[in-house]
Amino acid sequence: MARVTIRDVAERAQVSTATVSRALSGAKPVSPAVAEQVRRAADELGYAGNGIASALRRSRTDTVGMVVPSITNPFFTGLVEHVEHALQEAGRQLFLCSSRSDPGLEAQRLRSLVARQVDGIIISPAHGSLSTPAVHRAAQELPLVQVDRYVTGVDSDWVGVDDDAALGLVAEHLSARGVRSAAFVSSRLTNSSTELRVAGFRRHADRLGIAVTGVHLGEYSIAWGRQAAEQLLREGPRPDAVVCADDLIAFGVLQACTAAGVRVPGDVLVTGFDDVPFAALSNPPLTTVHQPQREIAAEAVRLLSRVLGDEHAAPSRTALTPSLTVRESTGR
Repeated sequence: MARVTIRDVAERAQVSTATVSRALSGAKPVSPAVAEQVRRAADELGYAGNGIASALRRSRTDTVGMVVPSITNPFFTGLVEHVEHALQEAGRQLFLCSSRSDPGLEAQRLRSLVARQVDGIIISPAHGSLSTPAVHRAAQELPLVQVDRYVTGVDSDWVGVDDDAALGLVAEHLSARGVRSAAFVSSRLTNSSTELRVAGFRRHADRLGIAVTGVHLGEYSIAWGRQAAEQLLREGPRPDAVVCADDLIAFGVLQACTAAGVRVPGDVLVTGFDDVPFAALSNPPLTTVHQPQREIAAEAVRLLSRVLGDEHAAPSRTALTPSLTVRESTGR
C-alpha cells in the first residue's frame, strides 16, 4: 500500500497542502471548521505525518536519553521500564544506553545522546568520581536528572531512595529477630549508593548493638555473593545474619548456604536490597528492601519535564521513603 502523503490529505479535504500543514502542526491558526475538515481527512486516510520534522520545527525532538550501569541487572531493567512508561505518558520516546559500569563508555554514550539532540538525559552514573566530568559536560548542554546514584559537583536534580533509612529498617528488623552479629556483603565503594549503604549498615548496627563481623566488597553479582558467603562460612565464626547490598548478591549468598548445608533462616538470616521480581521466587524467598521504582521514575520524568517546560527552580534532591518486604529468609 502506498504511503499516504500530505498532498493526499489536502485533496481529500479540498484545501492546500500549506493549510493541512498549518492545521496539523498548530504552527499557525486556521478556522475551527477547516481544522476539523483536515483532521477528518487525515483520520480517514490514516495519515500520521512526520513527527520528527514537526518536533524539530518546535526545537524539540520529543526524545529523552537514559544511561544506566547495566541493563542485565533486574533493578535497572525495572527502572528503565517505568521511566519508559512515564515518558510515554508525557508524549516522549526513550533512547536507552548501557555504560556497562565503564566511565569511559559512559562518556561516549553521553556525547552520542547530546549529538542526537535529545531533549534531556536521565542517568544513573557508573562511578562516584570518574563519571563526574562527563556528567558535568552533559548537564551543561542539556537538562539532566540523576537517578539512584549521583555524582557531586553537577548542577542537576537527583531522585532515588533513602539508603540510610533503608539500612535502618533492615537493622531494626534483624534486631527484633534477636540478631547480635552480622556481616555485610556489597560492591566496591565506587558509587554513592554503595557508599551510603555500607555507612548506613555500620551506623545502624552500632546504634542497635549488632556486632559487625566483616564488610566484604566485590561487585553486584550472584557470583560475588556466592564467593563472599563461601569465604565467611569457611573462615567463621558464622554471623547471625548476612546483610546484602542488593538482591543479586543475596541470591549468591543463599546458593552458598544451601551448598554448605547452612539453613536459612534456621542457622543464618539473609537480607537483600531492591526487591526485584525474583526475590519472591528464591529459596527461601528473600527479605529485602523495596525500592519504589515507579515513583522514582515518575519523579525523574516530572523533574525533567519541569526544566523542559522552562520552569526555573533550584536543583532538588529527592530521597524517597523505602519499605521492607519481609519473607522467609529472615523467618516469618
